[in-house]
Amino acid sequence: MMDWFRTHIECVAPLLPLMLLCGCVTPPPAVVEAPRLGQPVNTTAFASRQLNVYPDGRGLPPGRGSASEGAALFARHCAGCHGKDARGGTAEELAGATRPLTSPAADKTIGSYWPYATTLFDFIRRAKPMTAPGTLSADEVYALSAWLLHINGIIGADAVIDASSLPDIRMPNRDGFIRIEAN
Repeated sequence: MMDWFRTHIECVAPLLPLMLLCGCVTPPPAVVEAPRLGQPVNTTAFASRQLNVYPDGRGLPPGRGSASEGAALFARHCAGCHGKDARGGTAEELAGATRPLTSPAADKTIGSYWPYATTLFDFIRRAKPMTAPGTLSADEVYALSAWLLHINGIIGADAVIDASSLPDIRMPNRDGFIRIEAN
């Protein structure tokens, strides 16, 4: 195969300048420099956005929050979209599931669908409130998480959660997902 290739290259090589002039072969494109958009991120700023929270609690920040504190925060930041008591708003309902996950029109609320309580914290911290994502303090995120877990019947009304207690909360659908291990 290499002999065939070498033979054909040797035959074509003397004709290359003529082929270029006639337009039969186009020269390789000039190197195009990428646009200079944005600005470099310093390592401190980059590290501050590493917000991953894992099911075992790695990545949770210091802080604490109670279900009662979370109720007031929910009314102020979330009820406009998710409705009073996290039911009936224009956005997804977060509580009050009545149709099981085996139903074709299953209710996928925090209490019926989410496998880990730490996922709730992670999502709220990154994406909420909708008008200013990522602006809630760790204490506010813990409080909102506590209230949402409470209205889903997972923790009590007087519960206080933090980085050590949140990963220990067993969600009703924890075993409802198939874990895929990396090889």
